[in-house]
Amino acid sequence: MTILNFLNAQLLKMKWLWDFVELLVVKVFKLSMDTKIGGSVHFFIYDVIKIFILLSVMIFAISYIQSYFPPERTKKLLGGIKGIKGNMLGALLGILTPFCSCSSIPIFIGFVSAGLPLGATFSFLIASPMIDLAALMLLLSIFGIKIGISYVVAGVTVAILGGIIIQKLHMEKYVESYVWGIKAKDVKHDEMSKIDRMIFAKEQVLDIIKRVWPYILLGVGIGAGIHNWVPQSVVEKILGKGNPFSVLIAIIIGIPIYADIFGTIPIAEALLSKGVGIGTVIAFMMGVTTMSLPSLVMLSKVVKPKLLATFVAVVTLGIIILGYGLNGISSFIL
Repeated sequence: MTILNFLNAQLLKMKWLWDFVELLVVKVFKLSMDTKIGGSVHFFIYDVIKIFILLSVMIFAISYIQSYFPPERTKKLLGGIKGIKGNMLGALLGILTPFCSCSSIPIFIGFVSAGLPLGATFSFLIASPMIDLAALMLLLSIFGIKIGISYVVAGVTVAILGGIIIQKLHMEKYVESYVWGIKAKDVKHDEMSKIDRMIFAKEQVLDIIKRVWPYILLGVGIGAGIHNWVPQSVVEKILGKGNPFSVLIAIIIGIPIYADIFGTIPIAEALLSKGVGIGTVIAFMMGVTTMSLPSLVMLSKVVKPKLLATFVAVVTLGIIILGYGLNGISSFIL
């Protein structure tokens, strides 16, 4: 256990980085860690470096594995599985693909045009921006095993049940007609060497970093502000456990924000430190990543209003139920 605790502290929580940044703040910037400015600077530098390190390592590893599973192979795999197994597989593929909500929609179009079950496709659409392996490593690093696993289980549950409900409602007719007319090309996947796969993985890392870095900086900045400048009493009054509408408010606050999950984690970290319930924090993260306004606008170009409204209602209800449920068992999780 001593060795495991040491590895967890140094590899996941990056204690060495915490100590280094503290030394930088105190010795170089001449700021006290006990002041709001010193604490904010430390929070910002430490979280930004830590997130980029973990993100780069995990995306590289995930992309290397993904090089063995080109899109056409994924379509064939999903197309042959019906029912709840299809929803489970769709959610699993969503976890393995590190896309934001807007990036997931073109893949959603490809899956629909290839004739994949609509329910499994929506399970993918919900899970992909909400959960991925790189984010899981960050969650484990910042919040610990119980909260990290709770987030993944909650996200998978929403994705699977959301896809099942949409499939049961038989809403295929509410997908825009042009989507069905798109011809899915079955591109042959040439065998790649290990060097090719490493180059592919590196390119994926650079591409994703280029797309998410502004949201990471923004998220860490907001997190640093909440953590060191916003009084705990104010946060607790709005989102604290004593407010029966805390989960609903968190979702409403999260929807207008467009950010990758990596940008929401620092904000969630700050909220949790201010006494916000774990269910409320998770509801906020899911609201931001799954139902941001830009992604809903993009989805409205692909599906008709009734299906869009159903998607929003199903996902929102699922997040609300899970949020309050997790708040109810927070003593066990924490």
